[in-house]
Parts: sequence; structure tokens; C-alpha cells
Amino acid sequence: MRQPTPRSLIVDLLSTLRNGSMPVAALVQAGALFGIADGSVRVALHRLQAEGRVESDERGQYRLGAAAAPVQSVVAGWRELDRRTRPWNGRWIGVHADLSPVRRARVHPSARALRLFGFERLAPELHVRPVNLREGVSGVRDSLRRLGLPEAALVFEMGELDPADDTRARALWDGEALVRGYRAARREIERSSARLAELPEAEAMVESFQLGGRVLQQLVLDPLLPAPLVDERERRALLESMRAYDRLGRAAWAGFLGRYGIPHRTAPADTRWAAEGFAQSA
Repeated sequence: MRQPTPRSLIVDLLSTLRNGSMPVAALVQAGALFGIADGSVRVALHRLQAEGRVESDERGQYRLGAAAAPVQSVVAGWRELDRRTRPWNGRWIGVHADLSPVRRARVHPSARALRLFGFERLAPELHVRPVNLREGVSGVRDSLRRLGLPEAALVFEMGELDPADDTRARALWDGEALVRGYRAARREIERSSARLAELPEAEAMVESFQLGGRVLQQLVLDPLLPAPLVDERERRALLESMRAYDRLGRAAWAGFLGRYGIPHRTAPADTRWAAEGFAQSA
């Protein structure tokens, strides 16, 4: 299992805070749990500050910076995923854009934005997804822009596709594979939940961080497909399991964070995939 990098661990820990900040000592001690040296944490902090992803207050404590906000706000909304959807009317959202520069870049905001909203490529320069998100086309357009989609890209609602194109569009996602993934993740959560309270504090912190991160990746990058493209009940069941597991993760980290007087709203979890442009597959 991959360990977090110094940069990703810092961002992950700071993203759990509830209107607070975190001292260097806490970040260094957390890094030690994952075999990250003191110096590596401090160097990563300096670089993240230079990028605007991390800020320090007058006491020398750290919080997330403005540059980290767009992606982290999407990640932080995982608990409400089931409230983002509505019944599907069979229509599609289309994004028409030249993404050729994306293919030459390791991480590109346009590719990241489209991935976050479950778009798939139907034709050259055309990506689509079902119109089943409550925010509607205008809301999706605004969110894509905030995440880096160029203003020149067209975001629009598509009416009736011809039968062949509609069939091709529906086949862009593998609904059965998604359901298998939901079920596998629930089994992992069940196994970890059964033993987490019995583990030593450090082991429970590490396990909840790593498993929680993997399931968050799965949920946040889920295309939120409607029926009949996927069994939505299976997705909701995984979301409920993750909500319960997050409470266990918070308990696992409560002693450590409490020793530093750090208020937190959620359990720390490995979201390195978000910082890296979702290079890991869900």
C-alpha cells in the first residue's frame, strides 16, 4: 500500500480542521507514523506555502490556503453525494473543448474537472454525462470553470441523441463494474470496522487514514450515474458505510488531535489522488 507523501499528508491533515490551525509539531508527529522524516515535513510545508496551498497564522500554526480550496471543497462534500442527484430525463450534458494540451500534461485542470463530474469522451472534443445532477447544467458549468475548464469550452444540454449515439453514450460507463466496486469497498469497511477499536492507537490511525482515503477516492470520483445505468442503491449503501467509518476514524484520531487542542470535523484520510490530479484510478 502506498504511503502518503509529505505534501499530501499535510494537506490531508489540514483539510480536517474546523476553523482552526495545526502546529508544526503535530504535523511532524503525524508524519512519523508513516515513516516521513521531520525535515521532509518542514520542506514540504515551505513549498506548499510558496504555492499558496498552505498558510500560517501569527502563532506559526498552519491551515489550508486559498490555492487548495477548489479541489478540497469538492472532496469535503462527499457526505452529501446522495443529495446531488435527481431522476434522469434521458438528456445529456455536453462539454465541447479542445483538450489536446491535456494529453501532453501530467496533471491538467480541465481533465481533473471533467473527471470530478463524471464526464466521458463520446467524440473528438465532446465529453458527456447524464443530466441528473441537481445543480443542473448552469451549476455544472460554473463548477467546471472554478476547477479550471477554459472559458472557451462550451457546456450545454443535449436533447435527443439518435439511437446509435444514445447507445454509445450509455456504454461509456461500466455500471456493473461500479457496483462490484461498491460492494468490495463495503466489505473492506466492514472488516476494518470490526477490528479498529482493538488496534493500538497508531495502527488504528494509519489504517483508517489509508482505507478512508481509498473509499473517499471511490466516492468523490464516482460519476453519480442514474438508473438504469447503475444500481443507485448500491452507491447509497457504500456512502452510508463510509459515513459510519468516518466516525470510527475520528475516534481513532481524537486522542492525537486532542493532545494538540485541534478541533476537527472529519477523520483524516489519504486524498493524495486529489492533489495529483487523480492519477490513481478509482
